[in-house]
Amino acid sequence: MPQHSIRKDALNVPNLLTTARIVMIPVCLYLLGADTPKGGWWATIVFTLAALTDLVDGWLARKMNVVSVLGKLLDPLADKLIVMASLVWMVPMGRIPAWVVVLLLGRDIAVTGLRSVAASEGVVIAAGEEGKAKTALQMIGVICLILGYPYHMSYAGIDLGAVDMVHVGRMLVYLSIIFSLASAAQYVRLFVLAVEAKEKNQEA
Repeated sequence: MPQHSIRKDALNVPNLLTTARIVMIPVCLYLLGADTPKGGWWATIVFTLAALTDLVDGWLARKMNVVSVLGKLLDPLADKLIVMASLVWMVPMGRIPAWVVVLLLGRDIAVTGLRSVAASEGVVIAAGEEGKAKTALQMIGVICLILGYPYHMSYAGIDLGAVDMVHVGRMLVYLSIIFSLASAAQYVRLFVLAVEAKEKNQEA
């Protein structure tokens, strides 16, 4: 019965979209590896499509009433994989410093471990506004980094000249670090408060 349930969950539309997001990762990296403006544009399109599936799959799961354990596992995993894989790939290309990727990856591993321990204690820690802001900044920042070249831009009739998308992407990712650390601190605070509350209830 459990095997049938997991197989059935894997074939529902939201989880298929999530799986497609994971499959898009090597495609994005392959196009990005060309290190050309054309390759960057195609990689950006693939990455953006993957990001859009992230917005759709959760909504569909709730709309179709097919929220599943498999979906809860795959959705955040797919998000982290596509962002981190892209960032790691761009380190040797010189588009993002290695220390930034190490810091963000270390933060995600630590928070995932914390949430796993909390879940084993019966404590659920929901993502806060800082975490959502971090994710949005990273997604947009990675898109800019993938574009990777200067582009001539104008806004409201004002000529902005050549804007280097790598510099824009770096600034957004650097900004996401602030939200990442704030989010991690919030997770730790909520974890401590929840565990202390649980212990008090057990003693009462």
